[in-house]
Amino acid sequence: MKMRKLGALGPLVSSIGLGCMGMSEFYGPADDAAAIAVLHRALALGINFFDSSDMYGPYTNEKLLGKAFSGIRQQAIIATKFGIVRDEAGGWHGINGRPEYVRSSCEASLKRLGTDYIDLYYQHRVDPQVPIEETIGAMAELVRAGKVRFLGMSEANPATVRRAVREHPITALQTEYSLWSRDVEEGGHLDTCKELGIAFIPYSPLGRGFLSGAIKSIDDLAENDFRRMTPRFQGENFERNLEVVRRINAFAERRGCTSAQLALAWVLGRGEHLIPIPGTTKIERLEENAAAVEMTLDPTELAALEDAAPKGFAAGLRYDAQRMTMLNL
Repeated sequence: MKMRKLGALGPLVSSIGLGCMGMSEFYGPADDAAAIAVLHRALALGINFFDSSDMYGPYTNEKLLGKAFSGIRQQAIIATKFGIVRDEAGGWHGINGRPEYVRSSCEASLKRLGTDYIDLYYQHRVDPQVPIEETIGAMAELVRAGKVRFLGMSEANPATVRRAVREHPITALQTEYSLWSRDVEEGGHLDTCKELGIAFIPYSPLGRGFLSGAIKSIDDLAENDFRRMTPRFQGENFERNLEVVRRINAFAERRGCTSAQLALAWVLGRGEHLIPIPGTTKIERLEENAAAVEMTLDPTELAALEDAAPKGFAAGLRYDAQRMTMLNL
């Protein structure tokens, strides 16, 4: 497995990580035994960077990682998050970036993970009601206490990131980025991260699975799959997006790879400071994704891929209206 530096100050991690959200919620039924098998296979493949959050489950995804890595904690670089407030029944209660909430969330995550430190601790969403300096200041206290090694932010705009780094170094910025979600190119996120020595962590680099070509009908998704409620998977948007994915599939077939590998190779080629975290619950898909780190797209191939899937092709917003309001755009 090829490695990349997690920001200017962070450790070396695998060039792709593993997004663990779907192992516990949002994409259909959970199967902990199968998920643990995937996590252990990831380690065997050299993937050591695992992404979780307290709100996945809610609260069960961290427990899953704690169980999977019990006794082998040192082999895993674990990232988790706080800030999106949910109750045990799954209800949603907004965003909280207050210092006291930062501290209590960290303690709870440590307990669920069964560890005494978190490698990378993200603010999952920026709280518009709390100055970022206060939230990052509280997170910095966790670093000084030895409970957290490095700090990250998720879905924060460059201006907010620049304010944050004046309080404490930021090691990673996580934002959705893929062939069909390229807002950050216009927003300056990639360039800001490169300038400041911050790793950029694209989540959903396979377009929530759509770019893999495996989803050909809305009926391919489980009844409780949250993608059914997102604009890009609905009605005419779905059909328009599917037409572009067919072109990506054809390109991948000519290239001799899968559509998922093509999409990941494209992301990996955007810069050495990018570390995508595709998620999966299947070992075969994990192995397929891991092989993408060996691919390189030459300028001719990149141009052809841009023709097949031009910037801004995605029809529909990436979240529903309510969740879009939670982004620090």
